[in-house]
Amino acid sequence: MGTRFAVIALILGLGAAGTLHADLTKARSERNLEKRSKLALENADVALIEARAAYKEGDLNQVSVRIQEVVDSVELAHTSLKETGKNPRKSPKWFKRAEIATRDLARKLESFQEEMSYTDRPLLDKAKARVQQIHDELLMGLMEGRRK
Repeated sequence: MGTRFAVIALILGLGAAGTLHADLTKARSERNLEKRSKLALENADVALIEARAAYKEGDLNQVSVRIQEVVDSVELAHTSLKETGKNPRKSPKWFKRAEIATRDLARKLESFQEEMSYTDRPLLDKAKARVQQIHDELLMGLMEGRRK
């Protein structure tokens, strides 16, 4: 309960400050690939919050745009980590953070879909599948392979 309150307070604080707006260009402009991944995943969280808000307002077009931004953000994070050329087993820090973040996003997408009307739920099917696929790839990169 305390964690939920802290998250809500953070969201309200960011919203009041005017900084709660998903913008993937900031992440794309980051030169450090690991930090780019982190920024992209943070952007995905904000885009999902905005998608929920748009759904409450009844704007399904905006929901689709924001959900696509979630997917684009997760894909950018995954691509950025792959471009580092690092082995996730030897340097797990950023890979594990991304794995945890994508797991949380998958759960949030599932929760959001359950809150939606039955007729609107297919909007999230592809996004949920893609986020889960990237999560699984990150997890397998961390877990499989021989130690050298």
